Amino acid sequence: MTDRNAGRLAWAIALVCFTMAGVSLIFWVTTRAIPEAANGNGSGLSNIVPAMTFGALGALVASRQPRNRIGWLMLVIAVGTGLTAIGFYVAKHALAAGASPTGWVRWAAWSGNWTSGFAIGSLILVFLLFPSGRPLSRRWGWVGWTTVAVGTAFSLGLALDTSPIAISPRFPKLHNPVGIGAATGFNNSPVFLVIVILLLVGAVGLLVRLRRSMGDERQQLKWFVYATGVSVGVMVVAIPITAVSQSLSNTMFNLAFNLGFAFLVPAAAALSILRYGLYEIDVVINKTLVYGLLAAFLTAVYVAVVVGVGAIIGSTHNTLLTLVAAALIALAFNPVRERAKRLANRLVYGERATPYEVLSEFSGQMAGTYALDDILPRMARVLAEGTAGIAEIWLRENNVLHAVAIWPDDEGVGPSPAPLAVSGNDVPVVPEASAVSPVTHQGELLGAITVAKPLNDPLRPTESKLIEDVAAQAGLVLRNVRLIQDLRASRQRLVQAQDEERRRLERNIHDGAQQQLVALAVKGRLAAGLLDRDLDKARELLVQIQTETAEALEDLRDLARGIYPPLLADKGLAAALEAQARRSAIPVTIESGEIERYPREAEAAVYFCCLEALQNIAKYAEAGTATVRLSNGADWLSFEVSDDGQGFDPASTGYGTGLRGMADRLEALGGSLDVRSAPGAGTTVVGRVPGG
Repeated sequence: MTDRNAGRLAWAIALVCFTMAGVSLIFWVTTRAIPEAANGNGSGLSNIVPAMTFGALGALVASRQPRNRIGWLMLVIAVGTGLTAIGFYVAKHALAAGASPTGWVRWAAWSGNWTSGFAIGSLILVFLLFPSGRPLSRRWGWVGWTTVAVGTAFSLGLALDTSPIAISPRFPKLHNPVGIGAATGFNNSPVFLVIVILLLVGAVGLLVRLRRSMGDERQQLKWFVYATGVSVGVMVVAIPITAVSQSLSNTMFNLAFNLGFAFLVPAAAALSILRYGLYEIDVVINKTLVYGLLAAFLTAVYVAVVVGVGAIIGSTHNTLLTLVAAALIALAFNPVRERAKRLANRLVYGERATPYEVLSEFSGQMAGTYALDDILPRMARVLAEGTAGIAEIWLRENNVLHAVAIWPDDEGVGPSPAPLAVSGNDVPVVPEASAVSPVTHQGELLGAITVAKPLNDPLRPTESKLIEDVAAQAGLVLRNVRLIQDLRASRQRLVQAQDEERRRLERNIHDGAQQQLVALAVKGRLAAGLLDRDLDKARELLVQIQTETAEALEDLRDLARGIYPPLLADKGLAAALEAQARRSAIPVTIESGEIERYPREAEAAVYFCCLEALQNIAKYAEAGTATVRLSNGADWLSFEVSDDGQGFDPASTGYGTGLRGMADRLEALGGSLDVRSAPGAGTTVVGRVPGG
């Protein structure tokens, strides 16, 4: 059968059920004043309502998913309850109109007396097969076949039972027109007990499937179990009313049945299978528990004060006791509600905080005075508490993600997560993570948030939404953390560079000028000793001393230029760079235009950055020429050093020691550095510093 024909068949069956329910409803209204038998099949609307609800929702499921047995089982329930309802109410209406109890009325009553077995068996199968329409495993297959066999036997037994059929105390009991003696008393046989046991087994199977499930199937089962639990709870609450009033008990039972099993259960089944509204079941369960606990508290206080105290004093209709109960309820309502909310949160979320609590706590931390080093572990902690998983905060450094905070922080339990390479703004795959959410700020990927949970406890949709919401708020936090880390790293590099520069100066002075001065002193003493003995030799030494003194002076000037070139101070940036260009290993062109003078620290930063760039070109670029361009504006002094060398990929290579030092030098003055390069296309280093 094609899916289209299956849908048509499903709605045709539903139309038959609607017709039976409509006719039964009309006869129920016309004969409502006539009491029904205590063991009759009518029981108010208890068969009319499920014929409509199971029929409509079953047809909806069967037409949308014709290969899922649940929709067809719901239609069987609708047909069974519809036949029961129309058979009973047609017989009741006919007897009220004066029809003979020995005529055709017996057949109407008989048709409504035995079809309920198929409906009960189908309900058990729904429990066993929900939501996929297949058994939990092969081991559960025997339960399904046993249910089919027992349900069929129960229906056939009722069909052949010779026990009279009761319609109403006003009418005589009707005899079964097809009853046989061997089936007499089948209505009270142990078969019904077997059906009850199978129903319990089906419920157990449903709970076992819920425990093993994950993802959307778990949400589907939660909805269905929730609806079934509420239905059972409402009916259990209605049972004690039997001791008060039999008529009130019937009314409450019918109301509970119609609200629960006839409406909530099929509605939850249809919505779950069609996957509508699966994502807020935890909230629904939470609210149900809160209001259920409040209702139990109100009932307990009222019964204890009005009924209990009233029985002691001999007055159960005392207005004063009612007022006292109302006052106690009003005083205790808010404290009890808060305790009920905490208990419901504990039962639904376990050790987890609610999503609202997590977001509230995280927002409070962002607005608080916590150190940035403390915010990341706290962020991981609130996420772990909100999801009952392992939360990790990742921070991007260049093109690598590093795990900077983990909660629970079980030190020594396992190795720290390995750094992950990043390409562009795409978050890499994080091993064993249940959810990965990028953290961005102004379109730049700054890091990521990951949560890992066991396979048997997958992330709920509300938890996934929570992770995304926290990640959306964490961008500014990670931006500040990274800026502070960059600042600390740059300070450390500056200190290291200063130390290295001091060591270089010490080596240059010790190995250069100091050794030269020592040699000059020795030659001076030798020349002084030769003046009286060998005048020509003394003159030769004095010439050497004069030459070496000039060389030592030049070396000292070169050393001084490395600290701060005198030419830079006297003539400016362009002149100092032109002097260095003449000493370069490759041809260097200086394009400066009419550049102005700037503060000493700004000119020094640009000068040494240009020198470092030229040295890098000479060492690594394999370039033929290089160009240095200087430009200035109202507030900025800019430079650009370009070459025609082999180039490189900045995204994969990153900054080396030289470029990192240049960036630190410029950033210390509030400037910036940018490197533009591509393999085979040369390299351009662009920098700028404030000019004011």
